[in-house]
Amino acid sequence: MHDLRRQALESGKTVSKKAQSRLSSRTNSRTNSRTTSRQGSDDEEGDLSDSTNWSVNSIDDMISMDEPENVNEAWKQDLGDRMEEIIDRKRSSTQGREATLASYVHILMSRYTLEDIQNKTSELFPALLKSIKAESSEKESCLALRAMALTIITAPSETVYDGVHQALKHAYADSEFPSVKAVAIHTLGAAAIYGGASDSETEEIMDSLLEIIESDGSSINAEDSGEVVVAACEEWGFLATYLDDLEEKTEDAIEAFVEQLQSSDTSVQVASGENIALLYERSFTPRETDDGPASDEEDEEGYAIDSSQVKRYEAYRQKNQLQHTLSQLATESSKRIAKKDRKALHVNFADILNTVEHPSRGPRYQKAIDQETGRRYGSRMTVRIHKTGSMKIDKWWKLHRLQALRRILGGGFVVHYENNEVVFDSLPIMISGDRGS
Repeated sequence: MHDLRRQALESGKTVSKKAQSRLSSRTNSRTNSRTTSRQGSDDEEGDLSDSTNWSVNSIDDMISMDEPENVNEAWKQDLGDRMEEIIDRKRSSTQGREATLASYVHILMSRYTLEDIQNKTSELFPALLKSIKAESSEKESCLALRAMALTIITAPSETVYDGVHQALKHAYADSEFPSVKAVAIHTLGAAAIYGGASDSETEEIMDSLLEIIESDGSSINAEDSGEVVVAACEEWGFLATYLDDLEEKTEDAIEAFVEQLQSSDTSVQVASGENIALLYERSFTPRETDDGPASDEEDEEGYAIDSSQVKRYEAYRQKNQLQHTLSQLATESSKRIAKKDRKALHVNFADILNTVEHPSRGPRYQKAIDQETGRRYGSRMTVRIHKTGSMKIDKWWKLHRLQALRRILGGGFVVHYENNEVVFDSLPIMISGDRGS
């Protein structure tokens, strides 16, 4: 469907901030992956679950979610009925609203519904805000927040952020439920990127998220809630991929993330580590004419180091200490840590350490030598969709965006990959027609 557009857009630049007005200027693509999860697995997303858990699970789950076999349009009537029920809250019960929202979320995940919802958003958003503000139940609030994120990514707008951001901030600051706080943080990130927030507004959100991280959640009355701190870390990283210059934010941010490497929660450690890797990656930019010719640098084993990127500033002053900490996490052997968590630490922190040492190296970088080329294999995280194409997730910014989209879209990622313009434009270009292994 998008082969010509993929070829026309092919480049390595990161994308701009806003949703629809810059679609044609973005130079990235969309996708889903067969590689293993960055953060463990629960059983939630592969079957289009309506669970409120937004954790990132095995990307393999997404590959198996093809278009629903039922091609008739009965779902359109169902969606219309659910929207009317959301909008008209008279005589509705909490349980009824939960069921309606769950059905609406399921449809928006499993179908691309822009034409069906775009004329209803002006009524849907106020109704969803009522459910969020009222907090009649934990489930209703979480589902309303998910519904809002899905509505925004399905029907992006340059103005919706202005209308919803205060309520979303109140939700994560004031809710009594950690799960509501976490989902509100993720929804705010989606609203910022796909709902028209300015760069300065995005930076304000990131500053607030950093306060949550630095305080272990206590700044929003979520003391030591791993779920909330993880959400803040993940969304900070996602938003950071849309800013052109992170130099002024890097020092304070890395200090906060380094502190969280000591967390007792593996998910907090991994989310913090991935942000550290992102910040090291972003401290380098492509070599320009003024930088002079590249030198022939070699790594510790005598193989050439990618010199197409140039260091622009020091990401962290205590790099040696950081490397020591990352090395310990990459080889963690304590029996007090569950085997699954130890494996997650080993896999993720080996990658993160590799990037801190060599910022041109992205996720799943393999040092093994390709006998045909005599070079290292490099990043081996590859994304495929329906055997029609593939792309490498060879940069941390790509991984952050992939994970953020999967948190929103769950098991419907592939459907939106195939049809939704903003999903297409949020990720790197796919090489169409690649049917490699």
